[in-house]
Amino acid sequence: MTPLPIRKATRVLVLTGAGVSAESGIATFRAGGGLWEKHRVEQVASMEGFVEDPQLVWRFYSERRKGVLAAEPNAGHYALAELEQRLGDRFLLTTQNVDGLHARAGSERMLELHGNVCMTRCLLCAREPFVDETLYLDSLPKCELCGEEGRDTILRPHIVWFGESLDGWVLSQIDDFISEAGSDLLFLAIGTAGAVYPAASLVDVARRVGGVSYLINLDEADNASQFEHVIRGKSGEVLPRLFGL
Repeated sequence: MTPLPIRKATRVLVLTGAGVSAESGIATFRAGGGLWEKHRVEQVASMEGFVEDPQLVWRFYSERRKGVLAAEPNAGHYALAELEQRLGDRFLLTTQNVDGLHARAGSERMLELHGNVCMTRCLLCAREPFVDETLYLDSLPKCELCGEEGRDTILRPHIVWFGESLDGWVLSQIDDFISEAGSDLLFLAIGTAGAVYPAASLVDVARRVGGVSYLINLDEADNASQFEHVIRGKSGEVLPRLFGL
């Protein structure tokens, strides 16, 4: 396999999806046909579902936390962290995954598009999202800061739910990176089916500025025809060779 054409001016933007984490044993979000314990995924991953039954939602995310904490980064995660070490500020990783495995593998220049399952935030106050590995299977977490003000506010997972918008600051960081790179951009989409927007449109943005695009995925992706280069395979096997590691 020919290594990537990385020159001194090349800036590498990476988008990762569920396929990368699947190699660590983490089930895709819609595993089970879009149902979880006979509940539609939208029912446990939306504000409407949270308002209706917060304990059900917290039980769903607590079980996901349990699975994430038992998993380990794989060779694909480590290969990306090593590429970042080589490129420094010329590298940016964006991920649709919420499992935190990229960070555990050593990635630092990273944007989590959909949040992190092991972080929690308040529904009402300006408290910053915080690391939280507690499993709330039979109880509901309350905000201590709101409690000091006489309110009884339930905390929520730090996840972008159905119907919610991505963080505008995160999107602006991606835009800035692409603009600065211009035709020196190398865009890699890894382990993603190309079905979730706006992430799936990044390849179009990369092409508009004259960048080179690669898709690395085990299965056929919805937007595969938009990429200049398509490599079929597991990221843990492909990336070390593609990066010349």
